[in-house]
Order: sequence, then structure tokens, then C-alpha cells
Amino acid sequence: MYLKNISILSLSVILILSSCSGKKEEEKTVYENTKFKEKDQNTVQMSDKQLQSIGLTTTTVQEKTMQKLVRLNGKVEIEPSHISSISSIMGGHIKSINVINGSHFSKGQILAVVEDPQFIQLQQDYLVTKAQLESARLNLNRQKDLNITKATSDKTLQTAQADYSTLNATLRGLEEKLRIIGINAKGLNSSNIRSRINVYAPFSGFVSKILVNNGQYINPSDTLFELINPSGLLLELKVFENDVNDVKIGQEILVYNNQNPDKKSAAKIVSIVPSIENGGSSIAVAKLSSPNPDFIKGMYINAEVTINSRFTIGLPNESVVSFESKNYVFEDLGNKKYKMIPVNVGISDDQFTEILKADNLKDKKIVQKGAYSLLMALKNKAD
Repeated sequence: MYLKNISILSLSVILILSSCSGKKEEEKTVYENTKFKEKDQNTVQMSDKQLQSIGLTTTTVQEKTMQKLVRLNGKVEIEPSHISSISSIMGGHIKSINVINGSHFSKGQILAVVEDPQFIQLQQDYLVTKAQLESARLNLNRQKDLNITKATSDKTLQTAQADYSTLNATLRGLEEKLRIIGINAKGLNSSNIRSRINVYAPFSGFVSKILVNNGQYINPSDTLFELINPSGLLLELKVFENDVNDVKIGQEILVYNNQNPDKKSAAKIVSIVPSIENGGSSIAVAKLSSPNPDFIKGMYINAEVTINSRFTIGLPNESVVSFESKNYVFEDLGNKKYKMIPVNVGISDDQFTEILKADNLKDKKIVQKGAYSLLMALKNKAD
């Protein structure tokens, strides 16, 4: 019985020792696996088939004169001084409207025709006053001749002079009234009196609003049209805070709309609002270098600003990949093995990205085409 108990006790000790040994081996294996993963977590091994599928190519860091390209967006607006409200100098009925909303017009083009009897009366008053002035002129000359021989009194001469001056002032006033309603007084006679006047375009542009209709009676204070002079187009562009110091007054930019992204027009920045709004951006105002009928008020536009060219070191854009707000490149280690290396980037253009502190990448083969595929393979491996 005593021997039996000793045997059972010995067996228990053996089992306990064996169990402890097993746990240590398991812990060692887990530790070694973890250590392997930590050491290997930034590298990825590819097969020939995978490399052939992604068409992987390599490159090296290159010295290059680079320019930062800032992309902006905004809207087309109009200077207040280039929005005009057009009215008729005198009231009347609208007989015809010769434009439609959005239509383009040229300076001097007839926009509308207004009719009223008062136009006839104004022309009649002018012609009557003109005839009276001629009679007064003849009478004044006669009185001057008579006054020389004292055949008439000085008072009579003075009255003739006053009548002539009064009629002359009245005629000049009527002539000016006719001019501002578009009637040439010099060519006016009893045979060409008319009841209608034209409303002319004061500049070339396009119609923003039409506020009347045919047959409507309008007063001189009523607005007939709202016209826009396209030479007053302004481009209001949003500039984010990290680009504010790079965008300057006087810079040349290229602008385009979403409908025609390949058709870019030149413009120049004329002012910058010196404040940052809640959205973390400021406003740069630009003007087109030449009129472009494709740009209209309220249209959304895009712009490109080229900033600060400098000699630096960079890589093709497709070599640089981003993951969790950080940037990386892949080094070709040989034997179809690739290592992910974190990098800090600077300015970029359409083809290249500047790499800051790139000394550790010199003389290394860096993946160009296929970098994103390697990132996805590495991510899947980590998962």
C-alpha cells in the first residue's frame, strides 16, 4: 500500500514537470513567432505570377526642378460696378422686347422699343421753339440796327435780347432731352417726328434679367433689364490654410470649368481676403486675362496655381503610397522581396513627388509601378 502511494506520487510529479515543460515550449514558440512577425512585418514576398500580374517596375530617386501645384475651386461672380439696371428715360408702353434672358448683345444694340405721345410732344416743342428762336434772332438784329440810329429805345432792344436768350436756352434744353432718349435733334424736321424711342445697350454683355413684358406701361423709375458686363467677371477661389502663404497677389493661374476641363483660361490673382474662415480657408479673387463667354455668373470653377519652383530630390508619384495618413515607398530587396519604408513628402506636381531627407534612399531600387499592389499584399498579410 505504501509502495503504491509512492508510485502514484512519482507519476504526478512527472506529469507536472512534463506539463510545465510543455508550457515553456509553447511560450517559446509563440514568442519566436511573434518576434518573427515583428521583424518581418514591413516586408512582403511575391511570386513570379504575382509580379507578372501587376507588371512591377523599379526606379531610383531623381534630382529634379519641381513646382508645387495648388488646386483651388470656387465660383464665378460679377463686380457690382459691372451689373447695370437699364430703364427708359421717359415713361411709355413697351412695344417690343428684342432680347431674351441669357442672350448676348452688342453695344448700341436695340434692347426694347417704348411708345408714348409725349415723345411726339417733345419733338413738336423742339421744332416750334427752333422756329421761334429764328424769328427772335431776326427781330434782335433788326432792333440792333434801329437802336444805332435811335429809331428804337434801349428797352426794346433789351427785350428782344432777353427773348432770344430765353428761346435759345429752351431750345438747347429740348435738344438735350431728345439726345438722351435717342433722337438726333439736328436731323429732326416736321416729316420725321415719331412716337417711339429705342432703349439701347450701353455696352456689350449678356442679359441677366428681363423685368417687363410687351404692352406694359413703364415709368422712368422702372427697371426694364438687368445687364451684366462680362469684363467685370471675378473668380472667387477657396484657398486652404496650408496653401495661404504660397498664393500671392499677381500670380498667374489657369482656370477651367467641369464641363470643359481641357479648355483652360489664363487669369491673375488680384486680391486675397486676409482672414481664415471657420472652414479653415481664405478667399483669393482673380480676373480673367481675356473675356471668355464660357464663364457665367454662379458657375463652379477650378483653378491651378504653380508655386515655388526649386531643385530637389523626388520620385514618380506612383512610387509613393499612403496608408493611415502616412506615406511610404517600397525598396526592392531582390529575390522578389520588397520592404516598405516610411518617407516624408514635400511638394508635388503632375508627375513627381518631393522626398524630404532622401539620403537613405540613394542608390536603392524603389518600386514605381505596382507600389500600391505591394501595399495591399502587405496589408492582407498583416490581417
